[in-house]
This record gives sequence, C-alpha cells and structure tokens, in this order.
Amino acid sequence: MDARDADAVLRGRRIVLGVTGGIAAYKAVEVCRRLVDAGAHVAAVLTSDATRFVGAVTFSALASEPARTSLFDGPDPIPHTRLGQSADLVVVAPATAKLLGKYAAGISDDLLSATLLATRAPVLLAPAMHTEMWEHPAVQDNVATLRRRGVHVVDPDEGRLAGGDVGAGRLADPERIVAAAAEVLLAANRSAIRREGGADQGRDLAGVRVLVTAGGTREPIDPVRYVGNRSSGKMGHALAEVAWRRGAATTLVTTQSRPVADGVDVVRVETAEEMAAAVLERYADVDVVVMAAAVADFRPKAVAAEKLKKRDGLPEVVLEPTPDILAALGERKTGQVLVGFAAETERVREHAADKLRAKRVDLMVANDVSAADAGFEVDTNRALLLDPSGAVEELPLLTKLDLARVIFDRVHRLLGDRSRQQDRGA
Repeated sequence: MDARDADAVLRGRRIVLGVTGGIAAYKAVEVCRRLVDAGAHVAAVLTSDATRFVGAVTFSALASEPARTSLFDGPDPIPHTRLGQSADLVVVAPATAKLLGKYAAGISDDLLSATLLATRAPVLLAPAMHTEMWEHPAVQDNVATLRRRGVHVVDPDEGRLAGGDVGAGRLADPERIVAAAAEVLLAANRSAIRREGGADQGRDLAGVRVLVTAGGTREPIDPVRYVGNRSSGKMGHALAEVAWRRGAATTLVTTQSRPVADGVDVVRVETAEEMAAAVLERYADVDVVVMAAAVADFRPKAVAAEKLKKRDGLPEVVLEPTPDILAALGERKTGQVLVGFAAETERVREHAADKLRAKRVDLMVANDVSAADAGFEVDTNRALLLDPSGAVEELPLLTKLDLARVIFDRVHRLLGDRSRQQDRGA
C-alpha cells in the first residue's frame, strides 16, 4: 500500500499510540507525526519508562489530544476504558520485552497495559530491543501467544542497535509501521463486512453471464485532444476480476489498458458511442450488467480533422449529449440485474436516489468523488448502496476489490430472489 492509499485509510480514525521505555521511543515521535498528517486522531499513551527517553510534552504538541502517562493523571476516572472503547486501532511503538510479557500474561499495572486489555479494537505491536532479548525463547513465546490471539506484529528490522551493536531488534521504520496500521484497519473493515454477510462465496456465480464497464470515455475534439474525466478504471477492473473469480462468464468493456485476468473477455473502446454499441450489442445475452464506467455526459458536436493550432485562435467547441447507456439499458431490461454507479460531489444520496428511479436500476452504488480517499485514481472507495425499496446501506472505507466483493454479494442475492420469483410463477 502506497502512502496516498494509507493516508486515505487512516483519515478520521481514532488511534491510541502507546510508547514504552526503550531507546527507540524517539522514533515514535515520527510515527505520531505521520499518523496525524494522514488525518488520524491520535491519543498518545506513554509508560513511565518511556518518559525517560522522550517527553510527554512532545507528544502533546504533535498528537490530537494531550498525552497521558498514568491511570491517575487526569480528570477521567477510567481513562483506559475510554481509550480502549473509542479506539479504532491501538499501536504500540516501540513495544519492549516488558510490555510483550505483560500483555501476553494479561497484566495491567499501568495505563497502556490496562488500555490494551480494555479494547476490542485491533492491536498492532512494533517490538524493539537488543538481539539477545528479541531472540530469547520467553520473548518469542510471548509474541507467538499474542499472534495466536489476533494481535498484529511488525517484526523488527536488522541494523545498528544501542551501544553500537548490530543485529535483529531494531524498530521498524516509522513509514512501515504506519503502512501496517493502515493494512490492519482495512483488514478490520473486511472482517466487519464479512460478519454482516458480505463474505466471498467461492464460485457462487458459476453459470451467470456478467458484463462490466470500466474507465472514462474520451470524446475527441481533434486527432490529439479530447473531452474526458479522471476515471482510472480501477473499480470496473476490480469488479470484472471478482465476477470472474466467482465463476461468472465475464465480459469487460473498458477504455483502459490495465491488467485483466486471462479468463475475462475484454472489449476495448474509447468513446461513449463505442461503449454504448458494445454494451447494447451484448445486453440480451447477459444476466448482469454493472455500469462502473465514467461515461462522458457531453461530446464535441464536430471533430476537427486536423490538429487545432493555437495560432488560429480559440476554437469554438459546441457540445452535445452523449448516449445515456444506463437509461437505455433500464428501458430494455428483460430480467437482467442492472447495477449503476453515481459519482457525485454533493448531495450524494439524493442524486443517487433520483438516478436509481429514473434509470430503473436494481442497485445504485454512489460515492463522493471529491473525497480524497474515494472515487477516481485511488485504490479505496467509500460507497452507499441504494435499492428501489428505498433502503440505503452505508459502507466503510474499503479497497475497490473488497467493494467489488460486496457488490457481487448483493447481485448474487438479487439473482436468487429473481430465481425464486420465477419458480413461484411457474
């Protein structure tokens, strides 16, 4: 996961950053700064030993609230419970051998260890200590115990240690710790979706014919210029991959040259007209259409035969509407499941609901493409799922691949509902 995608996952999350008493505690300052810069709300908790290496005032200045060092140093009578219950993630960097031992044994004799026992949020530990300590059987047993309990661990690096020694035990780079934090949060989102019935169901789409559109169309002005948009095709390509992996006979109509699974039938297009022709030609032969492409709403009415020259002055470009592919599909439905996408920048739910009704779709996937962590050109998305009954499901931040899985879970249910209706009718 690159830095931009990690920032998107971390934005708005509440993270408890625990700091224990090792020389690597000074690196926790950089971890704190990176988390805050990514938009996370960071509450720093320092053990008394940590304050021998770094000052609480440093973390108070950098974090989102004053740093805490004791169960009894503030007005909150049960700070560990408040911190544990409100956290989306607890990160401990560095995690000393002492902390690992206490956590594995369930000992809570300070604010940080009490918070670790009082949270149900995922926990990420970044151990740091001398090589001999890290490799000691007791420490390794404690780490293994914590891993079995679901605790995430960023293993230490090899390198220069305190006192001039070299070996395993060096705290992982702050960048790697922050990236791991983002990965843990994404994994937690996936687990939440699965608990709500969004688990991938293997090849449950075997025998289903699926058509997916992807990418932004390009409407030419002249041989080198075009009217277009920022769509990267990532969402549509993720949908095609999930459909194929779940057994569907999958066709992808795309404007992009992104990698595609070998089993997917790919149709390359460029303009809205070409995409409309490709989709409508195949519509009668498919069971599901997912219109994830960002189709241009307008195109130049006339296309210059030669490249327009600046010296000839500002050209007059007259625009006309492009074909409304989704509306055409809605009008021609003969039992297909039709999924539309609504890329909006304001009043997202309202505009998506209007589009759902007007275009007769079975499921509308709406998202705010002005958000930094969703929409165009990023690997994550934050979506609303709307259906004709008026129900709206708000999904957490997910990778586009995970969102594709959720969408096809809904498609699978819709196909099942239609099959049962047909059986009753028969």
